[in-house]
Amino acid sequence: MNTTPMNTGYHVCMSTGTLIGSTAGIFAAAGAFAYAVRGRSSTVFGPSVYHGDRRRPALALTFDDGPSESTPELLKILARYSVPATFFMCGENVQRLPAVALEVAAAGHEIGNHTNSHPRLDFRTPEFIYREIAQAQETIQRHTHRTPRLFRAPYGVRWFGLRSAQQRLDLLGVMWSVIGKDWRWPADRIERLLERAPDIHATLHAVQSAIPRIQERGFRFETVSQILCPTK
Repeated sequence: MNTTPMNTGYHVCMSTGTLIGSTAGIFAAAGAFAYAVRGRSSTVFGPSVYHGDRRRPALALTFDDGPSESTPELLKILARYSVPATFFMCGENVQRLPAVALEVAAAGHEIGNHTNSHPRLDFRTPEFIYREIAQAQETIQRHTHRTPRLFRAPYGVRWFGLRSAQQRLDLLGVMWSVIGKDWRWPADRIERLLERAPDIHATLHAVQSAIPRIQERGFRFETVSQILCPTK
């Protein structure tokens, strides 16, 4: 008479345990996949870096999405303080403002690839990803006479097919240590962020305010390539 209740209880416990175990596994897998897609230290979808030798007092100042109409003003600020920077450019913006893109290159700044039209790359086909990056590469080369060797994915989102595209175009992925979030925050908040963290993306006001303070603390600014392959 006790056989059926005992068996039923056993099966219920096993089912519950399996459900809990399966749910935990799903969350773990989701977390691991999210890291692979957006984790700054992830190399799952292609070679990528996000910092250099932390023992060196050097920072890489990077700007994404340009060139834009405000880029010439930014170049004046950088020139005032003799600061080199790395600009991750979108092909469509280079096509729209070729003279500004060329001005960035002529000023001696490093130019990286930021895709052609700035799409999120997740859930895109490998063909789409390659086409976006290759088109930007060609446009940047044509208008700046520079061949980018660095690539930053829009929104920091990587996906299947990116590794192959990077290999075909000889590009190294670059993430960031800190992002300025200048599209969300007021300049004074970005300035506080700039004063304490490397590899930054900032508004013109924050850049102008923070650069001299960082230099006064003994830090120097370099391009991403100089950070990765220091000569001094």
